[in-house]
Amino acid sequence: MAAATSCSAHVQSQPLRQQQQQRPRQRRAAVAAAQRRVLVCRAAKQQAHTTPFPSDYNAAVRQAQAAVQAALADGATLIEVEFPTASLTAVAGDAEGANEMTYSLQYLRQFMRAWQPEAATTRIFFPDQKEMQVALRGKAMDPNAGSWTIDPVFDGSSFKFGYLMKPNAFLDMGITIGKVNAADQLTGSEQLIVAAYPHFNPQEMLEVAELHTALKAKAKGGAPCPIVTFNAELDRIRTGYYPKLFYPKIGKIAESFIPDFTTAYYIKNFKGATGGAIFRCYPGPFQIFSRTREGFSLVEERQEMPSLKEVALEVLPRAAAAAARR
Repeated sequence: MAAATSCSAHVQSQPLRQQQQQRPRQRRAAVAAAQRRVLVCRAAKQQAHTTPFPSDYNAAVRQAQAAVQAALADGATLIEVEFPTASLTAVAGDAEGANEMTYSLQYLRQFMRAWQPEAATTRIFFPDQKEMQVALRGKAMDPNAGSWTIDPVFDGSSFKFGYLMKPNAFLDMGITIGKVNAADQLTGSEQLIVAAYPHFNPQEMLEVAELHTALKAKAKGGAPCPIVTFNAELDRIRTGYYPKLFYPKIGKIAESFIPDFTTAYYIKNFKGATGGAIFRCYPGPFQIFSRTREGFSLVEERQEMPSLKEVALEVLPRAAAAAARR
């Protein structure tokens, strides 16, 4: 009887040992499966955040609205929106400068409809008083300037308005006689500020930087009122278009202010035989597209903004060469 009991215990111990041996393998398999699920979820999330290149301006404006709203929800206080206005494949200079600003005005009005319910606490700063008056009152056609009739797109709007600067030939030399401070135009009720195409005069972005400094001081350590720049051509400052020797203040904000921007919506085109585009719709990645006779195709995705020089001289030529070998 004892032998039978011993045999029975031995028989029962074999499955027990097998179970004990299997448990580590099961745990490892469970961990591996969980890791795969995490990777799949991450990939699905990233894919969900990847926005296709816009097919037209209506799509571009809708994407820009959603991108800025997402950046604001994430706590960004300096937000960049940048896209060409002559066409979605254009580069700066494809249209006359005054017309490019006119196009920006039209798209700005469309873009701002997303904040119509908050119009009473949203202030739009135009580059100068003249541009603000054009937005509010319109402008007649001027053949000498090469500009068409401009409708008063913000006439009757409940948004708040202001202007960044009063043009002055001495400002570039640091003489601030007659200077206008944008911060002095604030009432304290603003919850969002939009700087409309501040790029014609380099002083305009300096005023935006000063405005941000004033808002931070007012916030006393808290989050300042967010600023959205709409077609400010920040790449001019990033790439050293303004020599530091002649524009030391621009050189300073290139290092201490511009890097703080969240690029929410961005289209940068490259022309030529190795053309293409950089496209970003927050919170998605920066997408680099190649534009050749073979078509418009995605080349790379990056989380950080790529160097324009690298894209123009390395990434796009490499993509064009690869397409030619196919």
